[in-house]
Amino acid sequence: MVTKIFVNLPVKNLDKSVTFFTSLGFSFNPQFTDETATCMIVSDDIFVMLLTEAKFKTFTPKEICDTRKYTEVLVCLSSESREDINETVRKAVAAGGTTYKEPEDHGFMYGHGFQDLDGHIWELVYMEASATTEA
Repeated sequence: MVTKIFVNLPVKNLDKSVTFFTSLGFSFNPQFTDETATCMIVSDDIFVMLLTEAKFKTFTPKEICDTRKYTEVLVCLSSESREDINETVRKAVAAGGTTYKEPEDHGFMYGHGFQDLDGHIWELVYMEASATTEA
Protein backbone atom coordinates (compact mmCIF):
# COMPACT_ATOMS: atom_id res chain seq x y z
CA MET A 1 0.00 0.00 0.00
CA VAL A 2 1.32 3.43 -0.95
CA THR A 3 1.00 6.03 1.76
CA LYS A 4 -0.05 9.46 0.62
CA ILE A 5 0.36 12.62 2.64
CA PHE A 6 -2.12 15.48 2.81
CA VAL A 7 -0.78 18.55 4.60
CA ASN A 8 -3.61 20.88 5.65
CA LEU A 9 -2.82 24.59 5.91
CA PRO A 10 -5.10 27.48 6.77
CA VAL A 11 -4.99 30.49 4.43
CA LYS A 12 -6.47 33.95 4.77
CA ASN A 13 -7.31 34.38 1.07
CA LEU A 14 -7.72 31.20 -0.97
CA ASP A 15 -7.67 32.91 -4.37
CA LYS A 16 -4.44 34.77 -3.60
CA SER A 17 -2.85 31.58 -2.30
CA VAL A 18 -3.80 29.69 -5.47
CA THR A 19 -2.32 32.49 -7.60
CA PHE A 20 0.85 32.46 -5.49
CA PHE A 21 1.43 28.70 -5.72
CA THR A 22 0.44 28.59 -9.40
CA SER A 23 3.24 31.09 -10.07
CA LEU A 24 5.64 28.58 -8.46
CA GLY A 25 4.50 25.88 -10.90
CA PHE A 26 2.07 23.92 -8.74
CA SER A 27 -1.25 22.67 -10.09
CA PHE A 28 -4.52 21.93 -8.34
CA ASN A 29 -7.04 19.11 -8.43
CA PRO A 30 -10.39 20.68 -9.38
CA GLN A 31 -12.21 17.64 -8.00
CA PHE A 32 -11.23 18.77 -4.48
CA THR A 33 -11.57 22.51 -4.98
CA ASP A 34 -14.37 24.85 -4.03
CA GLU A 35 -14.66 28.32 -2.48
CA THR A 36 -13.35 27.02 0.88
CA ALA A 37 -10.52 24.69 -0.12
CA THR A 38 -8.23 23.45 -2.86
CA CYS A 39 -5.94 20.47 -3.28
CA MET A 40 -2.46 21.49 -4.41
CA ILE A 41 -0.56 18.68 -6.12
CA VAL A 42 3.08 18.37 -5.04
CA SER A 43 3.66 14.85 -6.41
CA ASP A 44 1.75 11.65 -7.04
CA ASP A 45 1.67 10.98 -3.30
CA ILE A 46 1.98 14.44 -1.70
CA PHE A 47 -0.81 17.01 -1.56
CA VAL A 48 -1.37 20.27 0.30
CA MET A 49 -4.91 21.19 1.19
CA LEU A 50 -5.16 24.96 1.33
CA LEU A 51 -8.21 25.70 3.47
CA THR A 52 -9.84 29.00 4.30
CA GLU A 53 -9.45 29.73 7.99
CA ALA A 54 -13.18 29.15 8.50
CA LYS A 55 -12.96 25.71 6.85
CA PHE A 56 -9.75 24.84 8.71
CA LYS A 57 -11.45 25.63 12.04
CA THR A 58 -14.01 22.87 11.35
CA PHE A 59 -11.17 20.30 11.65
CA THR A 60 -9.70 21.36 14.98
CA PRO A 61 -10.88 22.71 18.35
CA LYS A 62 -7.58 24.63 18.71
CA GLU A 63 -6.82 28.19 17.71
CA ILE A 64 -5.11 28.77 14.37
CA CYS A 65 -1.47 29.72 14.82
CA ASP A 66 -0.51 33.33 14.06
CA THR A 67 2.36 32.60 11.68
CA ARG A 68 3.63 36.19 11.97
CA LYS A 69 4.62 35.32 15.55
CA TYR A 70 4.86 31.52 15.74
CA THR A 71 5.89 28.60 13.55
CA GLU A 72 3.24 25.93 13.24
CA VAL A 73 4.99 23.65 10.76
CA LEU A 74 8.01 23.50 8.48
CA VAL A 75 7.16 22.01 5.09
CA CYS A 76 10.33 20.70 3.44
CA LEU A 77 10.44 19.57 -0.17
CA SER A 78 13.35 18.01 -2.02
CA SER A 79 14.55 19.68 -5.20
CA GLU A 80 16.37 18.49 -8.30
CA SER A 81 19.20 21.03 -8.06
CA ARG A 82 20.53 24.13 -6.35
CA GLU A 83 19.37 26.13 -9.36
CA ASP A 84 15.81 24.83 -8.99
CA ILE A 85 15.82 25.92 -5.35
CA ASN A 86 17.07 29.40 -6.18
CA GLU A 87 14.54 29.78 -8.99
CA THR A 88 11.64 28.67 -6.78
CA VAL A 89 12.65 31.10 -4.03
CA ARG A 90 13.00 33.88 -6.63
CA LYS A 91 9.49 33.12 -7.95
CA ALA A 92 8.07 33.01 -4.42
CA VAL A 93 9.49 36.43 -3.55
CA ALA A 94 8.31 37.88 -6.89
CA ALA A 95 4.80 36.56 -6.11
CA GLY A 96 4.66 38.25 -2.70
CA GLY A 97 6.37 35.72 -0.45
CA THR A 98 9.44 36.46 1.65
CA THR A 99 12.66 34.78 2.62
CA TYR A 100 13.30 34.16 6.30
CA LYS A 101 17.01 33.29 6.27
CA GLU A 102 19.98 33.06 3.95
CA PRO A 103 20.64 29.92 1.88
CA GLU A 104 22.65 27.18 3.59
CA ASP A 105 25.39 25.45 1.61
CA HIS A 106 26.92 22.39 3.26
CA GLY A 107 28.76 21.20 0.15
CA PHE A 108 26.86 17.95 -0.37
CA MET A 109 23.57 19.56 0.68
CA TYR A 110 22.03 22.92 -0.19
CA GLY A 111 18.92 24.50 1.28
CA HIS A 112 16.91 27.67 1.09
CA GLY A 113 13.28 28.54 1.57
CA PHE A 114 10.50 31.07 1.66
CA GLN A 115 7.41 32.07 3.56
CA ASP A 116 4.15 32.02 1.61
CA LEU A 117 1.49 34.74 1.80
CA ASP A 118 0.23 33.36 5.12
CA GLY A 119 3.66 33.02 6.71
CA HIS A 120 3.95 29.23 6.32
CA ILE A 121 7.60 28.24 5.94
CA TRP A 122 8.54 26.16 2.90
CA GLU A 123 12.06 24.74 2.99
CA LEU A 124 13.68 23.41 -0.18
CA VAL A 125 16.64 21.05 -0.05
CA TYR A 126 18.95 19.48 -2.60
CA MET A 127 21.28 16.66 -1.62
CA GLU A 128 23.89 15.25 -3.98
CA ALA A 129 23.21 11.59 -4.77
CA SER A 130 26.67 10.56 -3.62
CA ALA A 131 25.82 11.77 -0.11
CA THR A 132 22.99 9.26 0.21
CA THR A 133 24.68 6.18 -1.24
CA GLU A 134 26.51 3.69 0.92
CA ALA A 135 30.22 3.09 0.38
